[in-house]
Amino acid sequence: MILAILLFTGIAFGQEVKEDTYTLKGDVIEATLYHDNGVISQTGFYTKDNKLQGKWTSYDISGNRTAVAQYNNGEKVGTWYFYQGDIMKQVTYENTKIKEVKTWEVTDTRVVSN
Repeated sequence: MILAILLFTGIAFGQEVKEDTYTLKGDVIEATLYHDNGVISQTGFYTKDNKLQGKWTSYDISGNRTAVAQYNNGEKVGTWYFYQGDIMKQVTYENTKIKEVKTWEVTDTRVVSN
């Protein structure tokens, strides 16, 4: 029992905690946000007045991509993609409102090469 506690404690304290980073890049601030386990949770940009801007990508705690979004000055724009297992949802925004939703399922994983 004591060995198990020591092992758990060693693993818990052995993980490096990563701090979120924010870097000024021209007119925007590049952000990299982390889960508690040190894996990237989100990447994207903010305007200088703290509004979401451009492409944002989200990841689960294992590092798998879960979403790709687009913002313009804090407003949802363009086509967003949501990933869950073999399912991908494509959500298109127009005037900050959902215009269309398409659902795709991966049913074949063969790779063709010439």
